[in-house]
Amino acid sequence: MLVVDDEPGVRKALHRGLRAEGMDVLTAADGPSGLRLAQTGTFDVLLLDIMLPGLSGYRVLQQLRAQGIGTPVLMISAKDGEVDQADGLDLGADGYLVKPFSFVVLVAQVRAVLRRAQSEAVRGPLRIGGLVVDRATREVRWHDEPVALSPREFGLLEVLVGRAGTVVTKDELLRAVWGDEQAATRNVVEVYVGYVRRKLDAVGAGSLVRTVRGHGYLASDAQLDEVLPG
Repeated sequence: MLVVDDEPGVRKALHRGLRAEGMDVLTAADGPSGLRLAQTGTFDVLLLDIMLPGLSGYRVLQQLRAQGIGTPVLMISAKDGEVDQADGLDLGADGYLVKPFSFVVLVAQVRAVLRRAQSEAVRGPLRIGGLVVDRATREVRWHDEPVALSPREFGLLEVLVGRAGTVVTKDELLRAVWGDEQAATRNVVEVYVGYVRRKLDAVGAGSLVRTVRGHGYLASDAQLDEVLPG
């Protein structure tokens, strides 16, 4: 989940509360940063404030929809007017919450949006820089050059890019790609990360998958690094 809000207290509270609900959460404090993160297509839900520095939430949403990014969006705002809500929904928002809102209601709306997205099989392409991971066709391209991956390699890269900006542990990769932690070993994960890196290296994209020593692996690029918190 991506939370875009310019109020530090709101970002901190939502980050803490949503993580307690078992969600991976990234935050952004302004419109351009939120747009850059959301353009990766890696998030299941976007919580987007309307009044943001640099670029309003309306414009962020407008640009995402114009680029064909269908990530579900919940608008959050201190504005409670019907026109404001209609504007957001007309631009492609999936819901609208007025501050101050109940955290319980927020979580319920998030889960409802996730259920709808799953039932509609919303699985758009993932992007980091020039790398595109197409989940519908199970193809990978780097600046339109195809990158041939085995099914297991594709699954591993899909998980890493699908959680771009977040460290993914070896155990999490074992569960996601091999089915459970007993199906393979952590050394097998290292081997397959090596396979993927070599194939990305061959097309000039090797720096996108990084090792975070003692923690796991991270997918990111220089532009994404600039807007990632911390």
